Amino acid sequence: MCLQEAGECKCYNPSMPWYIRLMRGAEIGLYAIFFASLLGGSSLLVSTNPAETARRYTRSVEFDYVSWTLDALSVKLDQAALGTPFYFNGSARHQIVMDYLYLMDNILSSENQLSLVYSDPQVHDPAAASADLRAQLDSLYARERQLAPLAESVLQEQISATLADLGLTTGGQPLPPVLFHISPLPYDLIISPRDKIQQEAAISLVPDLSVEQQVTLENQVDSGLDVSSLVVPVGGIGAYPTMIMRTTTLDWLSETISHEWTHNWLALRPLGLNYGTSPELRTMNETTADISGNEIGMLILKRYYPDLAAEYDLQMVSLPLSPAPANFNFNTEMHTTRVHVDELLAQGRITEAETYMEQRRQFFFQNGYVIRKLNQAYFAFYGAYADVPGGAAGEDPVGPAVRLLRAQSATLTVFLKTISRMSSFQQLQAAVSP
Repeated sequence: MCLQEAGECKCYNPSMPWYIRLMRGAEIGLYAIFFASLLGGSSLLVSTNPAETARRYTRSVEFDYVSWTLDALSVKLDQAALGTPFYFNGSARHQIVMDYLYLMDNILSSENQLSLVYSDPQVHDPAAASADLRAQLDSLYARERQLAPLAESVLQEQISATLADLGLTTGGQPLPPVLFHISPLPYDLIISPRDKIQQEAAISLVPDLSVEQQVTLENQVDSGLDVSSLVVPVGGIGAYPTMIMRTTTLDWLSETISHEWTHNWLALRPLGLNYGTSPELRTMNETTADISGNEIGMLILKRYYPDLAAEYDLQMVSLPLSPAPANFNFNTEMHTTRVHVDELLAQGRITEAETYMEQRRQFFFQNGYVIRKLNQAYFAFYGAYADVPGGAAGEDPVGPAVRLLRAQSATLTVFLKTISRMSSFQQLQAAVSP
């Protein structure tokens, strides 16, 4: 149990016996094996023929979870053995995280510059033209290897303390322990039937897949299987340690870490264990994790980064390239789109629905929102994240029911403990019925 005195955590003893450190490492390893087994089943969320057949096209570019997990575990076991954040006071921990975010801003900006050099047709020798920039990036990467483990350890401790305040612990310890690693994340290939919106598969792909490769893969899968597919970026994955995308934004980072920890917490309970059983249960899981991540993330900011808490507004998944017209509401327009698509598909008018979605995609672009492809797979993926009204979920009743249960619950902890015991949408409906 972690006791707080004047903002400092007193629960770590640097002279911790070797056998306790060994037990800690064994605990992390067991959780990693457990969540890896779940992830192995969820990378193809439902075992269907289209999903299995799609792997004919994806095998050469599928993400290697085993190698990533082993590398991440090596870093995390080192962190656990050293207890690194407990050697720093509160202000030093704050500065470590802020320094890391500043460093990541420099890295991402430099990577973008490097990409532009290699994309510019006027640059005939990009290797020579980018020599200084690549040397600068090497220096930044070396600094990242030193600073990132410290920042991750600090955030893990801060989130753990916040969860303890909420009562989301067992014996004073979050179970599973908060454990995450920041790295480039895989893409997901989402597959939906064309005649209805339903996620049939999500196959993880390597992080460096170019846009051209994404489009080629989608076209192969669509024509080969007569389905709707879309390669989508993801911000986090509930492996163990959880995988978190590189970012410079602390509110998004704290929310996403909390979101993925919620998935791991749910996976030890009926709701999470039944994640892939039905589309309704997937939406229940994702909407619950969204609500939890948003609330816990804001608590972390208010407690440890109050100077930033007032500045941050929660952002939508799709951000405008330029300011949208004052009378344009993304969520409302996307909700309208989804509702009409569902109506057309229910009438068997598949081609008309697909034509309409392309027209609407262009409409969103004209209003400042870039969506590379708007199709059934898009709605199957984004429609499961229904923590706010409207949007890609359309008239799906699951999201509103989850939000209503949260509104009826006295605290976030009561809400999570209530919904975590559910294994069907019918149980949720009964819980929110008058």
